[in-house]
Amino acid sequence: MTALVERPGMAVPSRLGRFAALVAVADPVVRESVTRTLRMLGAVNVEHAGSVAQARAMARSGPRALFIADAGLPDGSGAQLVSELRAAGWNRCVVLSSNADPFAVRGAVAAGVRCYLVTTRPEGAGLEARTGESGVDSLSEREVEVLQHVADGRSNKDTGAALGLSALTVKSHLARIARKLGTGDRAEMVAITLRAGVIQ
Repeated sequence: MTALVERPGMAVPSRLGRFAALVAVADPVVRESVTRTLRMLGAVNVEHAGSVAQARAMARSGPRALFIADAGLPDGSGAQLVSELRAAGWNRCVVLSSNADPFAVRGAVAAGVRCYLVTTRPEGAGLEARTGESGVDSLSEREVEVLQHVADGRSNKDTGAALGLSALTVKSHLARIARKLGTGDRAEMVAITLRAGVIQ
């Protein structure tokens, strides 16, 4: 791990003593590495998930002392999952990513992430390989407005209230934005449009 962005109030694992954890990482090699590290830090029970759906199912039994999620899971955003679990009482959550771009970090924090760890393991093609300028250029004025609210850390409900839309309509806008930008990860959407100068 090469970098860490941490908000005040985020207790680090070394202060937890003996604890239980849930790890949502698709890559089995990375998942095993994270598990070994957690056991060294005192974890006595580490559960594993390889997708957002699996993690949600495991999370129904209640909060663990620590939750670690990959930023890009096969079926959705790890950052968004962290936001959901924090709302459900999971106080210590960490997102892993190989993307050290400060815009990506800002996007994750805007999505509610309190701790963002940047790893040295490459994920393959970068943002530029997954989306082109045509994707950014095709965004409508309303979609840009929605993205600006996401970048400011607002939920779908709050964004809808500010724009006179329902939360469901905001979700539909985000789905169209995801298709245009080539990613459904809210943090990456924000990062892409920030870098293109579409939002601030």
